[in-house]
Amino acid sequence: MNDLLPELCDQFEDNLILLNLPLSNYGQKVSFYGEVVTLRCYHDNSLVREALSQDGTGKVLVIDGNGSLEKSLLGDQLALFAEQNHWQGVIINGAIRDAYALSNIPIGVKALTTNPFKTEKRGGGEMQVSLNFGGVSIHPGDFIYSDWNGVVISTEALDLSVLV
Repeated sequence: MNDLLPELCDQFEDNLILLNLPLSNYGQKVSFYGEVVTLRCYHDNSLVREALSQDGTGKVLVIDGNGSLEKSLLGDQLALFAEQNHWQGVIINGAIRDAYALSNIPIGVKALTTNPFKTEKRGGGEMQVSLNFGGVSIHPGDFIYSDWNGVVISTEALDLSVLV
């Protein structure tokens, strides 16, 4: 369902919080959802590879890059890695690169913008921590839903079978 969020908001309005960021779609899959796995990193995507090397079935990686647009935290190689490990998508409070290539990889990718510069690899960052950006707190184990209409967060999985 490409317009998932309007239906979700009609059915579960009291359970949803809007992630208020101007995110753009970059992956081939524009409607995606799953359990949140969190990562905080700044100009260093070493842990992005580590996170995406795990089984991502039913999961979405949410990366807080501190809103920096100076370095890209995800490119085509990491997106292919994510797809191979069955991730539903990646949402980044920061930048991506290889935008055209990402548009042909069947996962969801949302980010603030693009930037062709790669990050440094210093092994920095934190996994599975609470994040605060876009006006909300995002915790490991929350559930995130995304489509062309935006991104919403719930503390529990929603029963999508009730959608028309």
